[in-house]
Amino acid sequence: MSLITDVKDFDKLIETDAVVDFYATWCGPCQMLSPVLEEISVENSDFEIVKVDVDKNHELARNYKIMAVPTMMIFKNGEVVDKIEGLVSKCDSNYNLHINFSENLYGIIPREEIEAINIDEKGFPKPNICKGKVNKYVQFKVKEFDQNNRFILSRRDVEKDTLDWIKKDLREGQIVKGIVRSIKPYGVFVEIGGGIVGLLHIEDISIARIKTPLERLSIGEKINVMIKSIDYKQERVILTYKELLGTWEDNIKDFEEGTTVVGIAREVEKSKNGIFVELKPNLVGLAEYKDGIEYGEKVSVYIKKIIPEKKKVKLLFVWNLNNGGC
Repeated sequence: MSLITDVKDFDKLIETDAVVDFYATWCGPCQMLSPVLEEISVENSDFEIVKVDVDKNHELARNYKIMAVPTMMIFKNGEVVDKIEGLVSKCDSNYNLHINFSENLYGIIPREEIEAINIDEKGFPKPNICKGKVNKYVQFKVKEFDQNNRFILSRRDVEKDTLDWIKKDLREGQIVKGIVRSIKPYGVFVEIGGGIVGLLHIEDISIARIKTPLERLSIGEKINVMIKSIDYKQERVILTYKELLGTWEDNIKDFEEGTTVVGIAREVEKSKNGIFVELKPNLVGLAEYKDGIEYGEKVSVYIKKIIPEKKKVKLLFVWNLNNGGC
């Protein structure tokens, strides 16, 4: 990375990733920031640092509505990025989040800027929310660069923007991209943008019943989900995944009567109904009860009957693939 002060070809300079520092020679905080940027320019090669003297570049400052200095802007592919993502390094004793950009440059998200939702009457998130962000990536906006040589950041502003997006543009039945952020016994928390996390209940992961979401999904996995419901008052989003795995009619096309296939035993409790076997995440068949079959075991089953009008598949056990039993 190089530190660039000649902004004659500014548009070309920001075609790739760049951090632009709008400064003035008479500005005290600008002078404190300058050596930090010079150090970063030596340590990194992922982006350019461009310094713009607002007194010599009035038109450029006016085009980007620079009202105070120093002002930092981040560009990706020629466009201003108003929110970025960083790894939280710690939650301090005052419940502020710290994000390190380099050895000598870091940002802080004050406690009151961590959350736009789940806050108390004073506008503060609970302490456990701060601690739960450590070693996780969060999105934020840069608010200012203070006299302590640190960036003051806001995750709250990002959430507010996203909440506005939820209220204006998000609709039930809409399919969105998400990232699995946390997995609990009862379901999965999926981030769908701007730090907004929706809940995917375990029963909405697949038709075939599972004991834990870990059987289907993993943390960090990118998935498509459907908006099942939106509680605008509580600002909560409920998601579903199983609707995207195909209908019964879609899944049964891959199976024929009189064939033997491999499935996974799901509901194995001794009952008059028998044992449910997963043929696909959204397709199960029913076989007669057999001792020795355990949950999660791979089994070989014979497709005895397909009943489309009842959306049922009757099976016969042929072989237990895990222990070689019949």
